[in-house]
Amino acid sequence: MSPEQSAAAPLPAPEAGPAPDGERPPGARTPSDDRPGAERPDSEQSSDHQPGGDRSARGREAGVEAPGRALLRDVFRRNARSTALGCALSVVHQTCEALVPVAIGLAVDRAVSSGSPAAIAVAVLGVLLLFAVLSSGGGLSFWVLDRTILTEAHRLRVRGIGRVLTDPSVGQDRRAGELTNILTSDARATAESLRVRALLVSASVGLTVSVVVLLGVDLLLGLGVVVVLPLLVLGVDRLGPWLENRVQARQEAGGLAAAVAAELVHALRPLRGFGGVPEAVRRYRIASRRSLGTAVDAATASSALVGVGQIATGLLLVGTTAAAGLMALSGRISVGELVTVVAMASFVADPVRYIADCVKQIAVSRASADRVAALLAPARAEERATDPEPGPLTVRSAGVEFTLKPGEVLGLVVADPAVADRLTALLNGAGPGAWLGDVPLADVDMHVRRRHLHVEPHAAHLLGGSLTAALDTGRATDQAAVDRALAAASAEDVVESLVDGDLHDHGANLSGGQRQRLALARALAADPPLLVLRDPLTAVDAVTEHRVARGVHELRHGTGAGTVVLTTSPPLLSRCDRVVFVAAEVEQAGTGSRGDASHAEGTHADLSAIPAYAEVVLR
Repeated sequence: MSPEQSAAAPLPAPEAGPAPDGERPPGARTPSDDRPGAERPDSEQSSDHQPGGDRSARGREAGVEAPGRALLRDVFRRNARSTALGCALSVVHQTCEALVPVAIGLAVDRAVSSGSPAAIAVAVLGVLLLFAVLSSGGGLSFWVLDRTILTEAHRLRVRGIGRVLTDPSVGQDRRAGELTNILTSDARATAESLRVRALLVSASVGLTVSVVVLLGVDLLLGLGVVVVLPLLVLGVDRLGPWLENRVQARQEAGGLAAAVAAELVHALRPLRGFGGVPEAVRRYRIASRRSLGTAVDAATASSALVGVGQIATGLLLVGTTAAAGLMALSGRISVGELVTVVAMASFVADPVRYIADCVKQIAVSRASADRVAALLAPARAEERATDPEPGPLTVRSAGVEFTLKPGEVLGLVVADPAVADRLTALLNGAGPGAWLGDVPLADVDMHVRRRHLHVEPHAAHLLGGSLTAALDTGRATDQAAVDRALAAASAEDVVESLVDGDLHDHGANLSGGQRQRLALARALAADPPLLVLRDPLTAVDAVTEHRVARGVHELRHGTGAGTVVLTTSPPLLSRCDRVVFVAAEVEQAGTGSRGDASHAEGTHADLSAIPAYAEVVLR
């Protein structure tokens, strides 16, 4: 019985994650790849995930340890004791397996040749005892290592989910399906590195015992095996980087295909509404075929690696058996020693195969560890301000400049959706260009930032299975505040329609407009000092939109709390005290780089006279 070899592969059908912002077709580029404030041209600020991209290559070229290697080292350090125990049990298993040919050879020489029933009985009992120890060691090793691997994979998943949930800047350059892939198959493959260490040690011990036995049988025969075995192992090891590159490409392409599939499932209703299903299917087909191609490449490399190992060990077995047969015919070795050599030569194939499998799993674990480490890596190394003095929200980035006054409802109209996405990420603390009072927003501790500033995303997520849970703000909010927020969001009819107060599958029993109004009511009920709303009413009718716009202004205006509404909705903008308009970015002549967008301020009525503003807003 030998410990299990497993190489985790990307999941074919991940769970659908959060919907992408807006109603773009699945497979569309995630615009948050561009980080605001980066001192680089836009062409360098973002890059789509391309299959086969090696995120750790630049670090290795610069002489810096790849984050995936550091993660693998931390994983081993945390589980050193249990891994050592599993390794010791696996060594017992391999050693006993290596001694089985010796036991059989001794039985032939001393028991069968003599014909003594007592000697035969002792030999049989000895072989049975050896197999009992062998099986016990293998079974216990499998149990210890598998338990350790499952525990570590769970720990990595919990850490990754915690990072995604607690820091909005984490995973913004990845889609929900790709995150699911990283937190499942990649986390498991990273933890599998513990089994690799144990099997490498035990397989090496098994090879050593085999060589020692062969040297004891015949020095020349043993030396031949000693010379050939290292060449076999080194040859198999040289194929490792080739396989690792293809596994990296497979993991990347599989994650992207899963992400596109998750978006397609989540956005199926709006896609059907505007006839975007054929284009979405075309994009998924391209991603799926790319994933298939990289998976075939990885499988080809893996098969070649295993095939080389099996052919090499087969040649070793044939050569060793032939040499031992000639020695037995010449009387140089006994019949029992011949049996030992032949059995030992066939056993040597197992450790070599384990080493080949370990090389394959090392490639998978390293590729997966790079992806997991990128998700777990801290966003910034510098210290953050703990609790800034209360002050206004100021933004100077991406062609946008404004300071939010206390009690003001500010409308923000951005012609370029990519700039709007960067601003949303900026207000979530993802880069420089925003200040909370005199403190850069990116330097404010996440929990402190959320206490002062709440950014409500466009995608409406209703957590929990009841209306009460969906409206939970996570703050000390009384029922009166919730009722006022529901009235401002014109969501009383939604509450009345839910007679039992149950939400099915995070609000699947509600329409898109109803979900948006409940999410808006939850944000208003939280009553943060600073509130940012991103396109909060894209799925409601015009009459309801006017009513909600009036309710939001009445609830937030003049209270000392500031509100930013990032939208192109005329009803919402007409209720804002001030509107800031950012036109599309323009390329600077002769440079090829993008300059600051044109900027205008005023009321909605004043700005409507600007053609660029009217083109974006009026409908």
